[in-house]
Amino acid sequence: MSVFSSMRYCLGDPHDHGALWAALGFMPFGLFFDFMDGKIARWRKKSSLMGQELDSLADLISFGLAPAACAFALGARTLVDHLLLAFFVLCGLTRLARFNVTVAVLPKDKTGKSKYFEGTPIPTTLGIASLMAYWVSQGWILEDLPIGLAAQGTPLEFHPVVLLFVLHGCMMVSKSIKIPKP
Repeated sequence: MSVFSSMRYCLGDPHDHGALWAALGFMPFGLFFDFMDGKIARWRKKSSLMGQELDSLADLISFGLAPAACAFALGARTLVDHLLLAFFVLCGLTRLARFNVTVAVLPKDKTGKSKYFEGTPIPTTLGIASLMAYWVSQGWILEDLPIGLAAQGTPLEFHPVVLLFVLHGCMMVSKSIKIPKP
């Protein structure tokens, strides 16, 4: 729903921010459902490889594609912006794939749960979504994105705020960042 809301904003009136608010508002639902599906699987003592893959695919859409689509809707629309946002989505894909492959070998606690996340978990992109919500509340969208446009008028023009996505993507795939699980 977040991705479709971002697309709806792009096709509609740029002064009507309802679709932007919807795009941003649907993202936390991904966290709720991600939490609930794991809780239910543990309660039922049921898990499967298919469920693990579907969970990762849902995470990629909710916390990778949806924030990137929202950034595009907000005004990050240059060619370099697209490349940097695609890099972010691919980092999310890489992080989730690596988690699925390495989850069996990560150190576990006495309950069998991994002790830490390697790299920042993909749902932490909700922090960027919160920042984008602030931008919308301030009217800092389209031509008014914070920090403006770098290399304007050249083929390499881009919005420096997109570098937040690049930084976050690098943190997701980092092997040196180890975040203890709650």
